[in-house]
Amino acid sequence: MRTQTASAGTDTATGVGTAVTTGIAPRTGAPPRRRPRSAVMPLAALLAVVLLAACGKSGTPPPKGPKPKDLPSYQVATDVNIDSPTFRSAKSRGRLVVGTKADQPYVAAQDPATGYYSGFDVEIAKMMAASLGFGVDRIEFKTITSANRETSLQNGEVDYYVGTYTINDNRKKLVGFAGPYYIAGQALLVRKDDKSINGPQDLAGKKVCSVAGSTPYQRIVADYPKATAVAYDSYSVCVDNLISLQVDAVTTDDTILKGYAAKVPDQLRLAGEPFSKEPYGIGVPRGDRTFRLALDDAIVAHEQNGDWKRAYDSTLGLSGVPAPPPPPVDRY
Repeated sequence: MRTQTASAGTDTATGVGTAVTTGIAPRTGAPPRRRPRSAVMPLAALLAVVLLAACGKSGTPPPKGPKPKDLPSYQVATDVNIDSPTFRSAKSRGRLVVGTKADQPYVAAQDPATGYYSGFDVEIAKMMAASLGFGVDRIEFKTITSANRETSLQNGEVDYYVGTYTINDNRKKLVGFAGPYYIAGQALLVRKDDKSINGPQDLAGKKVCSVAGSTPYQRIVADYPKATAVAYDSYSVCVDNLISLQVDAVTTDDTILKGYAAKVPDQLRLAGEPFSKEPYGIGVPRGDRTFRLALDDAIVAHEQNGDWKRAYDSTLGLSGVPAPPPPPVDRY
């Protein structure tokens, strides 16, 4: 069995290119054929493209991530026996099925070429598996979107979920949470050479990009009205626009922003401290308290033996932001 298994049907991001059709040269002696109007780029548009390339920096950070050889390994427990239906189901099938994200660099991202998952949340998932007696060769990662997290846990599609999953009271009515293992917060990503933004207090007159309808976007609109809020449908587009000088900052959870900064630390940096609190937890089936408490024990053990910090340093720590102290686990 391979170290990581990408489940069938997993969506991956694809790039779309455009080309300019130049037409076909006429044969000798035949009247010249008019090229289609849509196939000819007007001179003004061509100049605009050239000027944009000259004035702005080029687009999205490269799709790279932590190399497997640079990541820590975790001691796999033996003779584990937990009185938990989730654990028994995983033991019976011979592997754990773990839900995560696939599009958050250095947090939880999937390489579209190899199917390999990597990032801080993926390392947290591996730690939990090791404490349950499952090595990395017995983990099946499955991409689950944010909208489907609760459903995937309720119907047994995954055994647990690790993917920037904020613990809150409404979600606790539907699923259980181990942790928290990290306290995230809304933050700002800026160009490294821009010294004018060092926190949300500096956003007056600045263009700040986030995802349309997201909580970070709404917070900028409500709490920082002197900023110009700009909305797109993905953070990668926001980062494109930041690098190409179209916006001044990108805002969302600091974990996601650290991931983008880790891809191009010579171009991007986080500005100031987070200005909200988002406790990240491990989602589990709501009724399986024994399983949840076992994961709480695992989180504490891996924090105490240094695994947590080693995982952070090899992923999010590449952004240049040092590891914060792990939060206390909330055993409810």
